[in-house]
Amino acid sequence: MQQETGESDSARGLRSPLPEQRRIEKEAFQEGWRASASTIPAVLAWGVVSGMAMVKSGMSIFQSLGMSLLVYAGSAQFAVLPLLAVGTPLLVVFFTAMIVNLRFIIFSAAVAPHFEHLPWYRRIWYGFFNGDISMAFFPQRFPPSTFGQPAGKIGYFSAICYPGWLAWQLGATIGILLASQIPESWNIGFAGTLALIAIMIPMTSSLPALAGVVVSGTVAVLALELPYRLGLLLAMVLGMSAAMLADKLLPGKDEEVEEEVAA
Repeated sequence: MQQETGESDSARGLRSPLPEQRRIEKEAFQEGWRASASTIPAVLAWGVVSGMAMVKSGMSIFQSLGMSLLVYAGSAQFAVLPLLAVGTPLLVVFFTAMIVNLRFIIFSAAVAPHFEHLPWYRRIWYGFFNGDISMAFFPQRFPPSTFGQPAGKIGYFSAICYPGWLAWQLGATIGILLASQIPESWNIGFAGTLALIAIMIPMTSSLPALAGVVVSGTVAVLALELPYRLGLLLAMVLGMSAAMLADKLLPGKDEEVEEEVAA
């Protein structure tokens, strides 16, 4: 009887983690959605702006839809559209987009250790959706001290990324189809900028983040006239460097990390 009971307990032990894991991921998804839902209007507005910009730059509806689905990088799209409009060689267009999107290398390096337990094709899948919004929320919820603890990460990451991707595609489709009907006097682009600023302000909740915002914003304005939108790259690099430097120099940071690890 003890052997039978032991086998039954073992079988239950093999079956029980799956429902528990699903529950954890479901709760993490709900938490991620509550945290990032406020970003959806801004993403939608920027999607509309990008859709209008693609059509007004001379791209056809199908080309614009294809670019929105495949590229999924607003800053790169805005950077290369003027180049495409004047017939710039594709190699220059490619490298311009790559330079503008270099920040995604840093984003991927920050998130990759959390998903190293997944097969390569799933990491590629999640990597496609990784972007500014996910980096604004995911590292705060799962700091480096949680490496090797996969519970809840897929659900939280999915809740941050998937709704944003859908909002972007919806906004881009609206902008593409209605580009000729929306007058430029509506200043949709400015509305999108205001929405992003409204989201960014609450996220600037620490001195390193504030240092990064101030430095990157200042550099972006001063380097506005640089060719190929290189000012954006310079602002990104210097802003992140300032944030990392401030993070290192702030007193008490190491003690906080040690307390988190000990907990």
